[in-house]
Amino acid sequence: MPKFMLLQNYEGGPGCTVPMSDWDPADIKAHIQFQHDLNAELAANGELVDAQGLAGPDAAKRVTFDGRSVPVVTDGPFPETKELLAGYRLIDVESETRALEIAAKASASPGPNGVPIQQPIEVRQVMGAPDTDF
Repeated sequence: MPKFMLLQNYEGGPGCTVPMSDWDPADIKAHIQFQHDLNAELAANGELVDAQGLAGPDAAKRVTFDGRSVPVVTDGPFPETKELLAGYRLIDVESETRALEIAAKASASPGPNGVPIQQPIEVRQVMGAPDTDF
């Protein structure tokens, strides 16, 4: 069965232009409960491999290394837009069609006043390492 990474970018979405930090606490609770319930449903179906929220860009680090000297660690990335990677789900499903169904459900997570936020979900198939025997 193919695996897919569902990347949840927090851009607000067409259904919500209000940052979550400005939501009513009851709306935040409902949104988080929706995420937990979706994860539980996927786990019960044997489709969930992992799901995690991610720290914001202010806590991120970038590492570059030339293989010889000391690795360079810098703060960032600092997105120039409101877009940021908020979390992910790794799923193991029968088809891309099923992955897209799950992404659609995740996109409709509730925001302020229970209105679906239409959060963009990027769907990418997990690929195995290429064969090294050429």
